[in-house]
Amino acid sequence: MGKNFQAYFVGAVSALGGFLFGYDIGVMSSILEMEYWKVYFNRPSSVEVGVIVSLLTAGCFVGSLAAGWIADKFSRKRTIMASSLVFCLGAAIQCGSRNRGMLIAGRFVAGLAVGCLSMTVPVFQSEIAPAHIRGRLVSLQQWAITWGLLIAFWIDYGCHFIDSDASWRIPMGIQIVPALILFVAMFFIPYSPRWLVDHDQAEKAHQVLARLRANGDINAPEVLAELEEIKEAVRVERETAVRSYMDLLRFPIRRRIILGVAIQALQQLTGINVIMYYATSIFKQSGLTGDNASLIAQGVNGVVNMLATVPAILWIDRWGRRKTLIFGALGCGLTYFIKAVATGATQHKTYDEDGSLNLNLPKGASYLAIVMMYLFVVSFAMSWGPIGWIYPSEIFPMHMRSKANSITTASNWLFNFVIGLVAPILIKKITWGLDLIFAIIMFASVGIIYLFFPETKNRSLEEMEVIFTGSAWAHKDRKRIDEYDITVQHNIDAKVADKS
Repeated sequence: MGKNFQAYFVGAVSALGGFLFGYDIGVMSSILEMEYWKVYFNRPSSVEVGVIVSLLTAGCFVGSLAAGWIADKFSRKRTIMASSLVFCLGAAIQCGSRNRGMLIAGRFVAGLAVGCLSMTVPVFQSEIAPAHIRGRLVSLQQWAITWGLLIAFWIDYGCHFIDSDASWRIPMGIQIVPALILFVAMFFIPYSPRWLVDHDQAEKAHQVLARLRANGDINAPEVLAELEEIKEAVRVERETAVRSYMDLLRFPIRRRIILGVAIQALQQLTGINVIMYYATSIFKQSGLTGDNASLIAQGVNGVVNMLATVPAILWIDRWGRRKTLIFGALGCGLTYFIKAVATGATQHKTYDEDGSLNLNLPKGASYLAIVMMYLFVVSFAMSWGPIGWIYPSEIFPMHMRSKANSITTASNWLFNFVIGLVAPILIKKITWGLDLIFAIIMFASVGIIYLFFPETKNRSLEEMEVIFTGSAWAHKDRKRIDEYDITVQHNIDAKVADKS
């Protein structure tokens, strides 16, 4: 870790914003199946459950759009701090809910905070990270999400043994604790150096870069070089500054907006949050009877998700973005397809008295479906999970970064909202057909990534101008980028020769 310790520390603290999102998804997933929760809210139908679940993501959509202006105006750091307090309010409302309206309101308020955090944290992490570990640092956001899911699953499992409404109120209230930790910890975290330069505070930016890159040495050559690079990039960008969101749709940024929106939308169209929100009921459909068995399976799912993200954190800057996304899409699509075939060929639908659907799968098909769910989570966690946040956070110029990322993140939450709303209905109505739909989307994603998404690993944020000003066909633009790399290397060699 060495001289990058401070960058890792800052990235890890800010990643607690991802933990809040993961916890809220995980906690609701198992609460939906708790008997005391069902009774207290008069056994909501699948449509009503969809509304309760998806109102968080509706808040996220609004919050992510607002975060672009807020983070530019008041800084990434202050936006994260304010969002953590708003999240505390939303969690407190959910914990103390007296009726469905109060629960929905609490989820919407928490969603406003999560939306702000999901846009601001990756941008902040990418701006404080050196180019060669940027992917790893932004991946901490996704890893924190998986830790939130994991801890929520097992807290739910422990609390479901409580014979009172505390079984669901305690898990909802606990999420206030990490939000307060994030708020306090951010007092000790520096501002983004790129934001400081953009707000004419170059001296402070110099000190922050020295802390992040050279253990406080303000005269370190890499610190001085990066500061000058940022200053020059900000100077050039001010000549073409984005004054409204409509400017993002103009050349040459339009291409990057389309790619950023596409990768965020496709991340949700993997169906990951269908698995995370409704895994407990899906496990029951697949043959795991009893609350204990399905809750334990969900807890194991959280462990798998967390562990499978680790390889991406360690090696994403070596693997690259394109190859990882392509192999991840193939893995996700294949597991969905096998699960759809196994389920569709052997299911025999029946319904419990409370309307719950059972597929009555043979034991072999049941085990195969469950294994495919776990392998899908592995494929997602090693690829689309982290890169869905990395790619949009690194491809935009400084003046456009917050506004552009607010749009790309909002697309993530829009698709999340729609999928969360319709998923419980489709799970009940077409069962294996939903798996087949997701499989087709994943196989189509392979071609989309290959054709249109250029590689961005090990590039400085300022170098993205070169990467994205060529052909829209990424697979045909390699020669121009290779020539650029050769020119840069020649310049470096010449400077070294001059010094010697």
